[in-house]
Amino acid sequence: MDYIFRQARDSDQGTILSIFNYYVETSYAAYFEGRVAEPFLIQLRQMTSGYPFYVIETPDKQVIGFGLIHRYHPAETFDRVAELSYFILPSHTRKGLGTKLLKLLIGNAAEMGIDTLLASISSLNQSSVDFHNKNGFVECGRFIRVGRKFGQDFDMIWMQKTFL
Repeated sequence: MDYIFRQARDSDQGTILSIFNYYVETSYAAYFEGRVAEPFLIQLRQMTSGYPFYVIETPDKQVIGFGLIHRYHPAETFDRVAELSYFILPSHTRKGLGTKLLKLLIGNAAEMGIDTLLASISSLNQSSVDFHNKNGFVECGRFIRVGRKFGQDFDMIWMQKTFL
């Protein structure tokens, strides 16, 4: 199946929200404990203004995932750093889409003068930790027991990849 990676459009907002809320309700991949609504997407679009924000589309135009980078810190001394996030529906994972999306985001980041990407990951999301390790990220920080979801405490792991 040939998937298409394209810039997110306003018309994708409902699907992006649905994908994100799937992970909110079923996993530790999204930190929220309850469903998020349209104001969250408005804030997300503002955070990603001027940065890449992609959706992954099937050949029949079904959006099955999204990924983005955004500014890490407002001070210009951190212009070379961005934070990334991506979510792909489970029926489309383990097909190399996450790696392709990551490579696309890294290429875009490099074009923008960004040489470091950060990922914030729940310690209870081992598959994400493994994915990032496999793709050259290293753990660079950990906040112990700062999160609690589904009645379980978790650490926030920060992973970093420097590529220029």
